[in-house]
Amino acid sequence: MKIVFMGTPDFAVPMLKAVAKRHNVTLVVTQPDAKKGRKQTLMPPPVKVEANALGIPVFQPVRIGDGLDPIVAAKPDVIVTVAYGQFLPEKVLSIAKKDAINVHASLLPSLRGGAPVQRAIERGFDATGISIIRMVKRMDAGPVLVQKSLPIAPDDTSDTLFKKLEPLGVDALLEALDLIEQNQATYTEQNHEEATFAYAITREEEALDFNSTAETLERKVRAFYPQPGVMTTVNGKRLKVWAADVIKSTDASPGAVVQADNEGIVIACKEGALALTRVQLEGKKPMDVKTFMNGAGRNLIKTGIKLPS
Repeated sequence: MKIVFMGTPDFAVPMLKAVAKRHNVTLVVTQPDAKKGRKQTLMPPPVKVEANALGIPVFQPVRIGDGLDPIVAAKPDVIVTVAYGQFLPEKVLSIAKKDAINVHASLLPSLRGGAPVQRAIERGFDATGISIIRMVKRMDAGPVLVQKSLPIAPDDTSDTLFKKLEPLGVDALLEALDLIEQNQATYTEQNHEEATFAYAITREEEALDFNSTAETLERKVRAFYPQPGVMTTVNGKRLKVWAADVIKSTDASPGAVVQADNEGIVIACKEGALALTRVQLEGKKPMDVKTFMNGAGRNLIKTGIKLPS
């Protein structure tokens, strides 16, 4: 079959490679190159890099609804999207001769939206998965063709969970394309009354609120790793928290630093306490807490202060 593949991040790359081995990917559509890093260097999306390596033409519209000629010319039997980053209007979906499908990283109707992997960890889910759905006008509301699940480990971060979901996504997508090619695709309508949402992470959410429980914050640390990360403020300086453990009990008030020495940094929460294990002070590299407290942290954070400060 002729496939137009639409995707942008690393998560989509294994699926592009797998589809290209089995089908004729006539066009890859991805987001425009973006400036990244301190030097604001213009960088191509990971899917563009892979498409170039595979010799597949690339189209990077600022808005997917503008200038559809390259997609029309690609004559797709199926349009496949994997974390593309833009909502597809009907005039795009209708270009596909057979179907237009999306690979979504949750067990729909749970966690519709742009951050399903992060929200699954943050909300303490014990399982997630991949749903292959037909694209419709409503966000992630289309009927399900293939669905596969996997457990979430207690130490999973969004980074590790994305890596686990990649091969599951490949299997689910190839199965879905086989069904479509053989005219055997049977879709199951989602139960829309049970839908929940995984909205994109806001900058305000990056700040740790110690009026939450330690378990809630530990999940948030893992959910937001490696992007965008979470942080607190110590004496006016941003301190990112890359890893933490839960301590079950403390009598201190939320935000109070109950320990700050070479053995660790422990901060009281609404219930329990959060033991920071890997941190990054603004302008510095990430490091383990012992290294931090032997250096810049020694005179910055003290037992008894209250965070944020």
